[in-house]
This record gives sequence, C-alpha cells and structure tokens, in this order.
Amino acid sequence: MEEWSGVDFYVLPEGCISRILSLTSPRDACRSSVVSSVFRWAAESDIVWEKFLPSDYREVISRSVSPSPLLFSSKKELYFRLCNTRVFIDDGNKSFALEKGSGKKCYMLGARVLTIVLADTPRNWKWRSLPESRFSEVAELVSVSSLEIRGKMETSMLSLKTTYAAYFVFKFGERGAFGLEFHPAEVSVRFVRGCEDEAESRDVYLDPVGGQRRQRRAGIFSNMLRLPATTSRRQELRTERGDGWMEIEMGEFFNDRGEDGEVEMSLTEVKGGNWKAGLIVEGIELRPKESQ
Repeated sequence: MEEWSGVDFYVLPEGCISRILSLTSPRDACRSSVVSSVFRWAAESDIVWEKFLPSDYREVISRSVSPSPLLFSSKKELYFRLCNTRVFIDDGNKSFALEKGSGKKCYMLGARVLTIVLADTPRNWKWRSLPESRFSEVAELVSVSSLEIRGKMETSMLSLKTTYAAYFVFKFGERGAFGLEFHPAEVSVRFVRGCEDEAESRDVYLDPVGGQRRQRRAGIFSNMLRLPATTSRRQELRTERGDGWMEIEMGEFFNDRGEDGEVEMSLTEVKGGNWKAGLIVEGIELRPKESQ
C-alpha cells in the first residue's frame, strides 16, 4: 500500500494556514472555517482579513463624517462592518462599502456631488430631504426641457483588475413623473484622459410604464403619443432596488491599474425638447459586476 505523500494541513502551524487562506477569497475563508477547529482559528486571524481589506481602508475610514468612530475588535469584524454598514465620506456626499463576497470597493456619489445643469435654479430643481435616502439631500426635478446629469470618479479609488458598472439611482415624486415617457434618455460611461474621448451610449426609458399608460388613455390619438420605435441601439430597463429606489445601468468599464484618471458617467435627454418634471435623483452608484 502506497503511503500518502501529500501535505497534511493539520500539522501546519496556524499562522501558515492563515497565510494560505489569505490567498483565497473572503467567501472561501468563511467556508474553510467549518472544516475543522484548526481551520476555524486560522480563518479568524487578522492576517487573513487584513489581506481582504482594501489597501487604503485606513485612509477611507479617516474621511468618515460619522461623529462616532468605527469600532471593531478584529479585522474580520471590520471587514463585515464595511460590508453591512455604509461609511459616509467627503462631507457626507459619498458612501463607501465593500462587496461581501469579494471585498471589492463600492461607492455611491450623492446628488450634491453630481453636475446637474440648472440644479441651483429653484424654478428648475429643488433640494429636499427624504427619510428613505441615505444622503441628507436629494435633487427633485421641477421643470426642464433639457435634462443633463453627470458624475465623475477617480479610478485610483476603485478596486483594481475589476469590471465595474455604474447605476443611476432615482425615483419619482408623489405626483409621479411627467415628460420622461416620450423620448429615451442617453446614458454613457467613459474615461476622461484630458481629451474628449468618445463613449458608446445607450438608450434608457426612465418611465416606460407612464408611456404605456398615456397611450391607453389617448385612445384614437395613441399614435401621437407612442414611444419611439426600438432601434438597434442597446436599451436598458429600470429595476427596483428593494430600498425604495429604482436603478438603471448606465454602462460598465474595466478598471485595470487605476491609472485611467477619472471615469465620467452621464445621463442626458436633450433631443426631445418637451418639458420634464417629477424625477428625484439620489445619485450614481459604482459597484463590481455581479458576474465576478
């Protein structure tokens, strides 16, 4: 009978097992903890969870606007706190968290740090507080004919070697929305390298249900209110988030080494020319694609 010549992990020092686990993923480390008490102790080590935390987590936490410090007794506890609790930074206008399965960074830009054309003109936009928003203020559209919203993020702040998607987070006012159902908005995501890089845009309908409802009410005049015909351009549909808001994907990009400067996300509807109202903007969220 041949003798087993493989490695017996149970005779390895706990520190050695911890270093091996630190080369896996947070999900794998949690799974390994049920193998035996040796693996459970090793999987609790700060050596493991320090590796899973972003290298700049101390700098990000230092920008928190919370009046009370983020308390933790171990790096594992800190990791899961950052997964389950948003850290508000930069005057509370951005939020930071970790994706639980991978430890990759997620950011949300609040409406106050977005560039919204005419946002400081009360007859066009108004700023208000909503209890269901994570931010202290959101922007509500009063009336504009040209809708232009943009946000920027430094790629060096994001996780490297990661495909990100940008999501426009919004809802409608108590009286619903008006003017968003006739024409699609255009969304795009592009790197900004000091020049006007072209970006592939896609069409989105922020209020497709409203368009269908107006068609039914219009009766014999429905042809006048029909939504534009589907084109070869890719179109995105909004989805419910489960937190009282809706989101729509604006595009995606691969953050290689974080050396691409800024990434810009935009949503515009300037071609229809009709007046629009009732849109409430919470912000733009950047998070890793689910396929990863």
